[in-house]
Amino acid sequence: MAIERHQSGPRMSQAVVHGNTVYLAGQVADDTSQSVAGQTRQVLAKIDALLAAAGTDKSKLLSTNIWLSDIGSFAEMNSVWDTWVSPGNTPARATVEAKLATPAFLVEIMVVAAKG
Repeated sequence: MAIERHQSGPRMSQAVVHGNTVYLAGQVADDTSQSVAGQTRQVLAKIDALLAAAGTDKSKLLSTNIWLSDIGSFAEMNSVWDTWVSPGNTPARATVEAKLATPAFLVEIMVVAAKG
């Protein structure tokens, strides 16, 4: 079975497709001056674009991992997530507090989705 890689670099690919499964790398905001809500919106837009490029969409999410730099921002992040996620198609999900790659990152999200 072929492996298809999207936006590959020397360290990682932003998306990898194997069979009917799409694996995304953890996505972070480009504009880190934004609040948790603003960064979450940016990240979810990036996820939408990567899923589309791989031939799927958020209605096919299987699992999601969310890392917050401060778990106190859980409700703020969820206020954006809840309006974005496909009703009736919610993935298995874990959300934890973690030290992210740089203090400017407030949220990082990684998803796995089915294709087709």
